Amino acid sequence: MNNCYIINYDLRNQRDYESLYKAIKSYGTYAKVLESCWAVVSSKTASQVRDHIAQYIDSDDGLFVVKTCGVGAWRNVNCTDKWLKDNL
Repeated sequence: MNNCYIINYDLRNQRDYESLYKAIKSYGTYAKVLESCWAVVSSKTASQVRDHIAQYIDSDDGLFVVKTCGVGAWRNVNCTDKWLKDNL
């Protein structure tokens, strides 16, 4: 079963966005919701997504992964409303 996960991060010192974005995009179904917030669809658990993404950031960077419940509200996001409605 696939779930949608919200990924939030704070890259603090060294900021290797290219590697981080590549890791996030490897899920295939993804959207950049806000500047440091992405949504991905995966059959993995939240912990597995966290552990995968953590390989591409530094140990002092912040990372938050949460499974969505299918209900959400948003305004002025970077991705399309359709993507969020279809995947949350």
